[in-house]
Amino acid sequence: MTQLKQHKLGWIGIGRMGYAMAERLAKAGCDLTVYNRTREKAEPLAKHGAKIVGRPADLAGCDIVFVIVSTGKDVLDILEGEGGLLARGAPRIVVDSTSISLDESAKIRARLAKAGAKLLAAPVSGNAKVIKAGKLTFCVSGPQDAYETASPYLAAMGQGASYVGEGELARIAKICHNVYLGVVIQSLAEITVLAEKAGMPRHAFLDFLNQSVMGSTFSKYKTPALVNLDFTMTFTPHLLRKDLDLGLAAGREHDVPLPLASLTRDMVQTLIGNGYADKDFAALIALAARASGYDIQSENVKVGDGLS
Repeated sequence: MTQLKQHKLGWIGIGRMGYAMAERLAKAGCDLTVYNRTREKAEPLAKHGAKIVGRPADLAGCDIVFVIVSTGKDVLDILEGEGGLLARGAPRIVVDSTSISLDESAKIRARLAKAGAKLLAAPVSGNAKVIKAGKLTFCVSGPQDAYETASPYLAAMGQGASYVGEGELARIAKICHNVYLGVVIQSLAEITVLAEKAGMPRHAFLDFLNQSVMGSTFSKYKTPALVNLDFTMTFTPHLLRKDLDLGLAAGREHDVPLPLASLTRDMVQTLIGNGYADKDFAALIALAARASGYDIQSENVKVGDGLS
């Protein structure tokens, strides 16, 4: 606990992910100051000891500032806009978990370096439910000394971080991760529909799969969605399409063919075109069922997600 009080922490961005991550730091007893564009969303963190401020510039006295917002443009606006983080000087370290491109990340790194701050690119694997279960993971790149300073706080938000080197390497790692995520959910939807059309209940097939060598944290926590068609949002089809596009662009840049990613990107586009844009990406199973000629129904079976 003492280790988690060594630095003054700032936090910018209280969406589904950001709130859950900041809450874990606040509950761990960190000296945490929070800014969010819509202040009301941040105010519940005050009951856990966090201080709430009205502008990013009010985080000027922090040693480490964590950022998780929507886009690279949002990050730059937070740094340089009116009342921005750099208006009164820079923190020692900025840890950015926003999902952005390599070019955007490099631009942000250069701007922070000019102001005397170090950037850690720290994309995450997980969603709000994974965070609450303490199973969030980080992939981090940037100066190693900055990583060593920030690592206790990263550990407090989940089950650990992987340091992959300097510069923007963590961004390409996250792109590869999310390309794999898309290919896996598409494949999982297809084989689950195949098992069901052959006469097997979806929950029974997924129980077998999850207990086999092919089971994973991901297949387990998506099982309730696939069994009971609960497409409550965790990750939007639009965001998955964006990451697949980033992966395909990286493949072209590095001359790496990604045929499965290309097909999956088209399936996600089809999902959006069929009216599922506001649903979780697990809705790909409904698309697979429709392509197989039947109207999939919820099994209304209580199944675990492997997180609790």
